[in-house]
Formats: sequence, C-alpha cells, structure tokens
Amino acid sequence: MSDTPPAPAPVYRTSLGTSTADTISLLGHDLAGDLMGHVGFGELALWLVTGARPQPGEVAVFEAVLVALADHGFTPTAIAARLTYLSAPDSLQGALAAGLLGGGSRFLGVTEDTGTWLAAALADAGPDGVPADDDEAGWDALARDGVTATRAAGRFVPGLGHPVHKVADPRTPRLVAIATENGTLGPHLRLFQAVGRVAPEVLGRTLPLNGAGVCGATLADLGVPLPMLRGVALLARAAGLLGQLAEEHRDPVGMDVYLSVDRNAVYVPRSER
Repeated sequence: MSDTPPAPAPVYRTSLGTSTADTISLLGHDLAGDLMGHVGFGELALWLVTGARPQPGEVAVFEAVLVALADHGFTPTAIAARLTYLSAPDSLQGALAAGLLGGGSRFLGVTEDTGTWLAAALADAGPDGVPADDDEAGWDALARDGVTATRAAGRFVPGLGHPVHKVADPRTPRLVAIATENGTLGPHLRLFQAVGRVAPEVLGRTLPLNGAGVCGATLADLGVPLPMLRGVALLARAAGLLGQLAEEHRDPVGMDVYLSVDRNAVYVPRSER
C-alpha cells in the first residue's frame, strides 16, 4: 500500500456563483432570498460585469444603453437570425447564435472599438485621463490630436458616421442627456462629444456621432472593462434578436427574403465583373 498522501482537491476560484444541494449563491448573496424579486436584470448584468453593485443612476444609464442597442430592424444580424430559423426551425439557439455572430467591426463591434479608442486617447492626456485645461477647449484639443493621428495612420475614427442617420443619430444626444441626469457623464463621453465638435475641421466633412459609439463611451464611463464592451452590445442585441425570431415564428418573412435573392440572382462570368 502506497504511503503517498492523496493529492489535494483542486480549487477553482470565482467571485460569481456557486451552488449546493440546497442553495444557490450569486455575487455573495442568496439568489432566491436576496436577489430574485429585488434586483432587476440590468442591475444584475452590470454587477456581474464590473464586480461592484451599481448605484441606481448607473443602472438607469446601463439599461438605456441596452435599449439603444437592442434592435434596429432588418439589420444583417436580424436577417441572419431569421434565415437560420427558416433553415433550422428546430434550433432556436442556432438562429440566435447566428445573429450574434454577426456582431463585428461594422455592426455592434463599434461599441468596443470606440471605447478602446477613447481610452487610448485619454491615456495620452496624462495619468488622470483629463486634459490639463479641463474645459471645452482642452477636451477639443485632446480630441483633435486623436482624430488627426488616426487619420494620418489611414484609419477610421470609430463612432463617426452611420449608414442611415447621415446628419444626426437620435440616440446620441438622448444618451448624453441620460448620463448627465444620472451623474455618470465621465471622461470617455466628454471626449466623444469633443470628437464630434472637431472632426469636421480635421476630416473636411461632417459625420454624426453614432449610437454604437456613444454607447461605448457611456459604458466605459460606467466602469465596464474594455474587452467586455462588445459583450454588452451582444447582450442587448440578444433581446432584439429574440424579438425578431418571435415575429418570424408568428409572421414569417424569411422565405420571401430567400426567394427574392434566389430568384433575382444573375450569373455573370468573373471576367466581366
């Protein structure tokens, strides 16, 4: 018989949820007794992501972001979800996943890209992330430097422009107002506003501050980690996609979309394209 002591049981650390035969614990609280019926889903989601219980004003702003990003009609993500549901009506999860997989650099991913760009520009401002002159002129100067450098590098400034809202995205001023009312307007959103003011002179044309961008700035001010920004956008879009799929179940249009493309497809030799 071996005298080797048994290996200690592995320990997997978490600050989120655990369970026993009789209880479920989440964020250090009893799920059934402390959270259910007392904590809204938006509050819980922000709490899970940041690790700190949010204040009511922060919850209000976070939920406004979720509403802003939930659904925009027949976007590519919605079409992908509906057509996948048409192809595999027995796989709701597949249809939902198909829509979420389309969250990238053109749709939804701009939320993360904008927050990351703003954070990098703020890091250049100094250790406090605030320009030396904490006024509109100071923020404009910081924004001008960032936009100029990005343009010189041949890249686009994330959060500028929209395929439909050519003049103004209605979500942007509304979200700024909600953040201001709830005391969460911070450096990312202030810099984003400055980008909107200086971009025309640097780029030579006026582009609106889009909703995905303002959501990224707002979430960054709420303390959402930059790598998680796109995840919040996908969380919001999951609700919108579920609505799209519920409507597709009630009143389907997927077959019409498919047939419209299929019946109007025209073969053209590659040499003539």
